[in-house]
Amino acid sequence: MTGVLSGLRVIEGSAFVAAPTCGMTLAQLGADVIRFDMIGGGIDYKRWPVTAEGNSIYWAGLNKGKRSIAVDFRKPEGQEILSALITQPGEDRGILLTNFPMKGWLSYETLRAKREDLIALNILGNPDGSVAVDYTVNAAVGFPYVTGPGAETQPVNQVFPGWDVSTGYAAATGILGAERHRRLTGEGQYVSLSLADMAFATVGNLGYIGEVQINGTSRPHIDNDVYGSYGRDFTTKDGRQVMVIAVSVPQWKKLVKATDTAEAMLKLEAETGLDFTKEEDRYAARDAIAGPIDGWCAGHTLDEIRSTFDAHNVCWGPYQTFGQMVADDPRASTTNPLFAKIDQPGIGTYLAPGSPHKFSAFEREHPRAPVLGEHTDEILSGELGLSDGDIARLHDAGVIAGMDT
Repeated sequence: MTGVLSGLRVIEGSAFVAAPTCGMTLAQLGADVIRFDMIGGGIDYKRWPVTAEGNSIYWAGLNKGKRSIAVDFRKPEGQEILSALITQPGEDRGILLTNFPMKGWLSYETLRAKREDLIALNILGNPDGSVAVDYTVNAAVGFPYVTGPGAETQPVNQVFPGWDVSTGYAAATGILGAERHRRLTGEGQYVSLSLADMAFATVGNLGYIGEVQINGTSRPHIDNDVYGSYGRDFTTKDGRQVMVIAVSVPQWKKLVKATDTAEAMLKLEAETGLDFTKEEDRYAARDAIAGPIDGWCAGHTLDEIRSTFDAHNVCWGPYQTFGQMVADDPRASTTNPLFAKIDQPGIGTYLAPGSPHKFSAFEREHPRAPVLGEHTDEILSGELGLSDGDIARLHDAGVIAGMDT
């Protein structure tokens, strides 16, 4: 891999979404990310979705660009191998990423005794180290009570693991920040980052906490409308649905022109005494505004709406299933340089994204994920200098495994 992080070495021990996302983000930017797993794979190695043969498309998707070493780290020799990798000398080495409990041989103090300037980033559930996952964190931060149909009074879970994903990207930022600090000062450090802190910080940053404390109110349950502005879903003549947004004044004017509703909107303004160039007034009158636009959308097919809205540069988007997205949306195709067809061993040939970052100095690459244990011998020989005989002995003892084991 080439990229802005070429030369940087990160050792990753992980499961689930957040930590693998962090490692993949760094790998796709050119870092050498070595993922270690138990022989036979960890808790997420067979996680759904899987192929008919039981191979995890999920695992392959989150580990693109990494190298893989399979080690039985319940055994002292396996622990010694991983400790040596984690604390390997070198300016761009000595970085650990994990969401495993950092205790025993993996504790920061134990590892730091072997390399004083070690950087370790540990992703936690709750900040006190207790267990939490995206689903339990999201349940606690209010969003399930403003998700789902407007009349719904029971919480509705979202299926997108937003706190996992955002924590993964934040973890990558944390590692790069700690690495910069080490370059400037020579100082390593332990960094902890919890899913819960990521979620509660975001809720605070977006004003939900301030809304409760300052205004004494909570965010209302308003179906698919956009809070405080104008945005709503509409049904097309051919039974599809679209999301239409008019946050800014230019967006509002383009929507009105595209739907030929200028006269109707002027009449509504006169009746309500509101000014639809104001975001808060569009929100207040959202139900009345929806009538003319709903009628226009109901009279046009999705293709007709696409043609008209795109011609007027309206801010909109069609609702799509995953299947419709793959079949119809050029953004999810090789037309978009983000994507390329890759041949993933055990999975097959399919569309996979590279890094969403586009750097002018580097070509975007589209690496596949490793096969479990694919690089075991290569890493032990090339990075730790073990002889062929030593590696063979470790295989025989069941301490390590390659991709064919």
